Amino acid sequence: MKEYANVTIFDHPLIQHKVAILRDEKTSTKEFRELVEEITTLMVYEAFKDVPTKKVMVQTPLELTEQTMVADNAVSIVPILRAGLGMVNGVHTLFPLARVGHIGMYRNEETLQPCEYYCKLPEGIENSIAILLDPMLATGGSAVAAIDALKQRGCKDIRLMNIIGAPIGVETVAEAHPDVKIYVSTLDRQLNDVGYILPGLGDAGDRLFGTK
Repeated sequence: MKEYANVTIFDHPLIQHKVAILRDEKTSTKEFRELVEEITTLMVYEAFKDVPTKKVMVQTPLELTEQTMVADNAVSIVPILRAGLGMVNGVHTLFPLARVGHIGMYRNEETLQPCEYYCKLPEGIENSIAILLDPMLATGGSAVAAIDALKQRGCKDIRLMNIIGAPIGVETVAEAHPDVKIYVSTLDRQLNDVGYILPGLGDAGDRLFGTK
């Protein structure tokens, strides 16, 4: 795959270990959900070394000292429905006060283009880092449309986080939105003829919520 300045593919042994279990068809819904959250937390830890901070004064048992803390409302979380919901708690582990918006997309069966059917975002999200979540980045169509929707509502700092990506999906988003930082834990080989990532892990939404 072509290299892009705005794309980071993680190569961390702890993430790869958890992804291997995530792929296994015998992994239960409960374990699958927990792994998605754990992988997301590891990704966020690596990706947000530049999170906005503020200085505060803290009284220790011995003296008053200046310390660094994450700035108020530094980040907002925006899962793409429905599978993106599985990653929210993983972000909240590190940013427990982050507010959550939601974007819903469906594919028009005639045009095959993504269509927005729902969008509710936290007030003031344009002043924070918007973390867009979806476990799978396949064709990239939904991600591009979701980023478009965030930009239309004033978001300027958007970061897309996916657990597994296909080369075509990563390239599509990177070229459509070169200003958006894209983080993918694992880059897979390709898509099959019906748009599933290979080797992938099947339908992330079904495996997260036990609907198949």
